[in-house]
Amino acid sequence: MIRSMGLAALMVAMAACGTAAPDLRATDLPTDGQGLFEARAMGNRPGCITCHSTEPGEDLVGPSLAGVGQSAASRVEGMDPERYLRQSIVDPDAHLVEGYKSGLMPGDLVTILSDEQIQALIDYMEGL
Repeated sequence: MIRSMGLAALMVAMAACGTAAPDLRATDLPTDGQGLFEARAMGNRPGCITCHSTEPGEDLVGPSLAGVGQSAASRVEGMDPERYLRQSIVDPDAHLVEGYKSGLMPGDLVTILSDEQIQALIDYMEGL
């Protein structure tokens, strides 16, 4: 049965049973931006795609990231898209999108992902 479960479903099932979720570290994760974005888990946290869609107007737990490479340029005056996206990953409550509460996005991704993986994720999101 476990083999047929997706990683996210397995993590939920394990949490419900009081079992710790697998703790995937940077070395267990893809190194390309799209692969990272589509990973169902980062460390013992849900991955990006679990909460963010790349389809316009398809908001999940977090806002859709469709076109985020372009919209990031105008989110914070004087901040370029790369800096905005990086800060959104390493300090997710620094600039909240209207309608979303603080504390929803894991704030410890910087301890899970390598600098190279964070950059790959930023590069991927800039192209959305």
